Amino acid sequence: MMAQTLAQWRSFGPKADLWVFGYASLVWRPEFEAAEHRPARVHGYHRCLHMWSRVNRGTADRPGLVFALMHGGCCDGVALRLPHDQVEAAMPALWEREMPNPVYDPKWLLCHTPQGPVRGLAFTLSRRSPNYTGPLSDAQYRDIFAHAKGRYGSTLDYARQTLHGLRSHGIEDHALAHLLRLADHL
Repeated sequence: MMAQTLAQWRSFGPKADLWVFGYASLVWRPEFEAAEHRPARVHGYHRCLHMWSRVNRGTADRPGLVFALMHGGCCDGVALRLPHDQVEAAMPALWEREMPNPVYDPKWLLCHTPQGPVRGLAFTLSRRSPNYTGPLSDAQYRDIFAHAKGRYGSTLDYARQTLHGLRSHGIEDHALAHLLRLADHL
């Protein structure tokens, strides 16, 4: 899938930079040096804490959650630009980070930025994915926030870091803030 994604990017032109749409941890920990960060909005998708994590933010016995970009609504995030001459070197690490298992569906989405639209690579999740949680109750979120912890820490810390990262870019996610209020007593 990475080779196919790179081939699609090359079709954008011989000197095209690569834009990546960050909507969760890519906002606050991209792990690559972006030449530019722009606030961006994507229509037709929304950020939600509806993907099981059995390694990074949970375990097989006690799954945690990570964010997904799912069909419907809109999502504010950050468009990160990788210069053309750095894409080939940076893509394997980005792919390993986002796609260690073929869980996400990489898509090229139109990112609306203050400087104009850019086509950005986004990692989306289908409701058909076995990692899609489906609707969760407040009690389930409280339990996951209280107990789920994986290789990179807890689901609760991840959600809090995402909220703070978004706010540092002037983005307010009311749905995420509401979810985190469920963990106020923890």
